[in-house]
Amino acid sequence: MSDQQQFEKKMSKKDVLFLAFGAMIGWGWVVLAGAWVLNAGSYGAMLAFAIGGIMVLFIGLTYSELTCAMPQVGGEHVFAFRGLGAKASFIATWAIILGYVSVVAFEAVALPTVVEFLFPNYKMGYMWTITGYDVYLTWVLVGIAGTIIIAVTNYFGVEPVAFMQTVFTSVIAIVGVIFITGATFNGDPTLMAPYFDGGFTGMTAVLVMTPLMFVGFNVVPQAVEEINLPYKEIGRTLMLSVVMAVAWYVMIIWGVARAIPGDVIAGSALPTADALSAVLNTEWGGRILVIGGIGGIMTSWNAFYVGGSRAIYAMARSKMLPEFLGVLHPKYKTPTNAIILIGVLSVLAPLLGRPMLIWLVDAGGLACVVAYLIVAMSFIALRKKEPEMHRPYKVMGGKTVGYIAVALSLMFIALFFPGMPAALIWPYEWIIVGGWILLGAFFYFRAQATYGKDAAHNYMTERLNQLFTDTTAVREAEEALAAEEKAATPRVAEETP
Repeated sequence: MSDQQQFEKKMSKKDVLFLAFGAMIGWGWVVLAGAWVLNAGSYGAMLAFAIGGIMVLFIGLTYSELTCAMPQVGGEHVFAFRGLGAKASFIATWAIILGYVSVVAFEAVALPTVVEFLFPNYKMGYMWTITGYDVYLTWVLVGIAGTIIIAVTNYFGVEPVAFMQTVFTSVIAIVGVIFITGATFNGDPTLMAPYFDGGFTGMTAVLVMTPLMFVGFNVVPQAVEEINLPYKEIGRTLMLSVVMAVAWYVMIIWGVARAIPGDVIAGSALPTADALSAVLNTEWGGRILVIGGIGGIMTSWNAFYVGGSRAIYAMARSKMLPEFLGVLHPKYKTPTNAIILIGVLSVLAPLLGRPMLIWLVDAGGLACVVAYLIVAMSFIALRKKEPEMHRPYKVMGGKTVGYIAVALSLMFIALFFPGMPAALIWPYEWIIVGGWILLGAFFYFRAQATYGKDAAHNYMTERLNQLFTDTTAVREAEEALAAEEKAATPRVAEETP
């Protein structure tokens, strides 16, 4: 890759942590925490999220090992190619792109929806009705404005992206501290009853939501070439972000359960906001909470924009998508054409209304879990056929962890099928899935016809060979430096009076 086509390593550990954590903390905790408590009881909901978090941790472990072993832009794209081949690489990356783009598009609808809670009746200029939802001009303009801000931020480099992520993640943290502190000192423990409700069905109803709540940690592998950290530290930071997200959701459920009774939760549009109003004994508490929710929208929006643009860029560079999408800006070192493409799709999103975007996100959730499955299978395949591969972050348990991740991924996929708690809506959401598969097939065969059947394989093989040459040199330099420091330690000790 030429100098013009190299990312710049400018992301620190804090940036990586905030990128992944912010991606997993969106708007859902503001709207859905009350439903979780009602479905499973206070302890039941917390236990469901803890179990869901443990499941995601197993999948996260496979991502962490592979990211550190193959630190190349594209994440799933690289892992699946090395482990399972070019076809699997295409499927995994195409699937994760749907997941990323669906969230980016939905946030363009979530933002104007949230603004309505701060400024009631701001919607003016009726445009049309889609699937029973009235679309207004002012509502659309707020979504478009947010899209432009995110797109411009991403266009001008990873540093402004990291700065935005830091600002809004800090807002989320401040609001979270206020809420948990208020619930601790002003909440009523007796309101937490019933502790378990709904039995197995109630727990399952909450558990099926956890994969969607934790989607986002995998943006780190997409941007790994822009991270200025030792490879092993990247894996540790990724896992820390998942642990932090699990703790966040559990604490939010705990706070809501202590703050307001079940009948208030049932009648609330924003139970978490009402919970903060209750513990602070002021209506402004709800507004503060909504501001934290806006922070969650912006961090998730920003992170998935990073992930989606890098995934599209990786596919284009390896001759799987049109080449113009695989270009870095000569100055800002960002995949500008991929960023612009996602921006155009996001600008159109508010025009479709909220229900259609919810269908898109649900379909994207299934796509993400399919990508998880392929990554877990790649993890096992590489442990078998390349046991000597250098793995700076090597997971204890080896193939056992991979088999557990495969089983959990299959279980999550099954939840989206008819008759299951998270079943996709027929026919709308299945039409989206089917349409995405057909569009992917078109690009796959078009790429083969345009660049040749072996173009992707040849490019990826060359890039990975170069990657291993580069990482071997880095590793040898690090080992030499460590050896020098170790040899120098006794002499320093002897010279010390």
